[in-house]
Amino acid sequence: MEYQYPIDYHWSTEEIVDVIKFFEHIEAAYERGIERDVLMASYRRFKEIVPSKSEEKKLCGEFEENSGYSSYRTIKKAKESEQGQMIKM
Repeated sequence: MEYQYPIDYHWSTEEIVDVIKFFEHIEAAYERGIERDVLMASYRRFKEIVPSKSEEKKLCGEFEENSGYSSYRTIKKAKESEQGQMIKM
């Protein structure tokens, strides 16, 4: 894909890598499927970095605008699924 991930340049390198990994997992859910537990672990780490709901909405909105992939719908589906299931959007 030819787009940039939404990041905050105040984050550490490790935090930037973890946020990008979260968005890559959202992409994976759309493109090939991803294990629910992997996705949810990535989301929990994302929420450690971005605890604010408004900041999460802003970043995920930018990502959806650039990629067409909805983080909100993907995480909602994952939360409604059981452990060990594959999430495919």
